[in-house]
Amino acid sequence: MSTAMVILAAGMGTRMNSDLPKVLHKVAGAPLLVHAMKSGAALDPKKLVIVAGHGADEVAKAARDWDDRAEVVLQEEQLGTGHAVLQARAALEGFDGDVIVLYGDTPFIQPETIENIAAARARNDVVVLGFEAADPGRYGRLVMDGDTLDRIVEFKDATEEERAITLCNSGILAAEKSTLFRLLDEVGNDNAAGEYYLPDIVALARAAGLSATAVTCDEAETLGVNSRAELAGAEAAFQARARAEALDNGVTLTAPDTVFFAHDTVIGRDAIVEPNVIFGPGVTVESGALIRAFSHLEGCHVSRGATVGPYARLRPGAELAEDVHVGNFVEIKNAVLDEGAKANHLSYIGDAHVGEKTNIGAGTITCNYDGVMKHKTEIGAQAFIGSNTMLVAPVKIGNRAMTGSGSVITADVEDDALAIARGTQVNKPGLAAKLREILKAKKAKRDKEAG
Repeated sequence: MSTAMVILAAGMGTRMNSDLPKVLHKVAGAPLLVHAMKSGAALDPKKLVIVAGHGADEVAKAARDWDDRAEVVLQEEQLGTGHAVLQARAALEGFDGDVIVLYGDTPFIQPETIENIAAARARNDVVVLGFEAADPGRYGRLVMDGDTLDRIVEFKDATEEERAITLCNSGILAAEKSTLFRLLDEVGNDNAAGEYYLPDIVALARAAGLSATAVTCDEAETLGVNSRAELAGAEAAFQARARAEALDNGVTLTAPDTVFFAHDTVIGRDAIVEPNVIFGPGVTVESGALIRAFSHLEGCHVSRGATVGPYARLRPGAELAEDVHVGNFVEIKNAVLDEGAKANHLSYIGDAHVGEKTNIGAGTITCNYDGVMKHKTEIGAQAFIGSNTMLVAPVKIGNRAMTGSGSVITADVEDDALAIARGTQVNKPGLAAKLREILKAKKAKRDKEAG
């Protein structure tokens, strides 16, 4: 059966103390909302509906940037989770299938959990996701009768016996579309907050003779984020899991707690990552690569056998082929370095293509920006770029060409040519000593006047 995902993302998040909508705060480089969307993607949903409220335009942009199929609907008044789901009705017009309701501030629901919910829905009219809580606190309790979910009892309404139940409600729920909206139409708001609660459909379903059940997941998956402290806790939880997965997958992390991954980092087996490395979004590192300490990578691809760092920065569009060396205090942006190329010291390579086995000398800069537009530098294979060369783009350096150290290259250099572009050195005998004496006299006069 086809599946639709409805993700509730309308809350202001008052406890975040932020102008940014709660669901757009980031964990591992991605908004909380995107994490929820990634969870739902496990079933390749036919429809994806985001229910937005506070900061709806920003939420809509973030959702569509991640998945342009996302439909965003507005919940103008936040009148409870049941009311929020009702706002998705028009967007689901013409859709026939199951609806799974997720939350934009609950980022860690695993794909296999979503699959378990879908499988249970095939056998039951309503499915709720529950978890065994270490400290049930004030969570709603799932009252089970064998495999049947009899009802959900909120803590304030629970008896002492019901409060002893440790199986708690995550809020995530699935039902066939027509069943879901038929039950939601019956939900009332006779409660202290005057709101319409999604979990109320369980009791209504049972009263109508429909079946209901619960599937369970690890409590850590249900972690919600409502404050900066919880956001920091979510980040820590993500990083702990990502590090453990990397180690299990055969990646060497010499100091795991100092390495930070993005939500989509991919690192191959037998790669080595030294301490204090940060991966931003969009990084792939192939097997056998070495990422040395204090490097920062984002939006880049590092091939097998390449070495990055220490203290290197790879920015979006950096593409390193096999056996490339990028050394200390080198920055690469929107540039391709072919097999065996080296840029080992203190250089900036931006908007460029560097040929195989080319050596980039220390202090080299591709001057790619003229104040208005970016321009490309092309360097051929087996070229040698002397230290402190300024390559003023657009410019092409040929195969096996060389530039003299300290040159400012503004014109193309043909294959096998040597380009030197610097002022002629002039030596003035004895002038350094004379100049030194003049400067000493000026200093002495200044010191005397200062008293």
